Amino acid sequence: MPARHQFIHRFSRFMRVAPVVLLLAACSGSGPQTALEPQGPIGRDIDGVWDLVLMLATFVFVLVMGLMVWAMWRYRERPGDDAEPKQLHGSSVIEIGGVHFSVVLQTDITVPTVRGLLDIRQVPEGPDVLQIRVTGHQWWWEFEYVDETAPDGRTLITANELHIPEDVTVYLTMTSADVIHSFWVPALNGKRDVVPGRVTNLTLIADDPTPPGEPLPGQCAEFCGLAHADMRLKVHVHDAANYATWVDEQLAPSAQPAPETPLDAGWQTFSALCTACHQVTLEDVEGEVTTHGPERYVTTDDLDFRSSFGPNLTHLYSRDTFGSGTFTLNEDHLSQWIDNPASLKPMRADRNDLATGRVLGMPDLGLSPTEIAEVVDLLETWR
Repeated sequence: MPARHQFIHRFSRFMRVAPVVLLLAACSGSGPQTALEPQGPIGRDIDGVWDLVLMLATFVFVLVMGLMVWAMWRYRERPGDDAEPKQLHGSSVIEIGGVHFSVVLQTDITVPTVRGLLDIRQVPEGPDVLQIRVTGHQWWWEFEYVDETAPDGRTLITANELHIPEDVTVYLTMTSADVIHSFWVPALNGKRDVVPGRVTNLTLIADDPTPPGEPLPGQCAEFCGLAHADMRLKVHVHDAANYATWVDEQLAPSAQPAPETPLDAGWQTFSALCTACHQVTLEDVEGEVTTHGPERYVTTDDLDFRSSFGPNLTHLYSRDTFGSGTFTLNEDHLSQWIDNPASLKPMRADRNDLATGRVLGMPDLGLSPTEIAEVVDLLETWR
């Protein structure tokens, strides 16, 4: 068999198998963290551009492959036929038609893409816009709700689980405390880099409340060091009433154990060791509200972001996860975390330097099993 015939035979066999392979690959599903199931108007705009590009690319692929297969079959070598096909090099019709086709195709892609980018980057204005400041850390996320304040002036600060109301424009003002991160919640918007010393912004709008226990997943999308893959986040969407309830609960202080009570031993350990990095706002038995732990500011050219070295733990047990949205929050996981943090998440706590603001993970504090159990019992009350 001539080499050309062998090629045509193999190519035709490949073309019969390829659709089956592509179909089986499509059966794998997209997984929970996907931009192909948008949950808001911005996500739908991005998905619409994706659908348009896919449709046009499929059309071009089918057209080009169809013409190629037709030409291979139409002008295949035949026994006793040594005639050369008609040569069309330099044909004005083909060249002009090809240029026009390409221009129209590129315009169909460029116009909605540019329009979508301009819409996404618009700064939302008005009293109904929810302002949230985001600070990226190695390797967790910090959220400050600057519009949500307690009577004493405290703003709501939490970590890793972002709570937002449905059908409300949420404007994120973001920076990094250390290296470049990238904030990404695929169902709501695209990626946006979070850069130390600079401010970047992102708008989120969610259609409907998320079912209990099924928040929208997000991820740091810029490699940022050892535990980059475990720098996740969750977005809980509430209706207006449930969001207001959540805000009130988060602004309220947790209870500080009274002296000589069973939980006091855990508090003594926590206040002596954990408040070196973590903030917690507590109300003591006399009704005095105090914020324990460090407060620092991550400085940019435009704003100073309130921050701490570790996540705020005032209402730790109101969250479903910890470790930057990586582990289910339960007694076993939390005990293992306190006992040996690096066994759950790769970190370099040996390189921590609080004086310079460098924190690369939670250290092993060397607590005994009894002390760990006492701290866990305390944390379980902070809901």
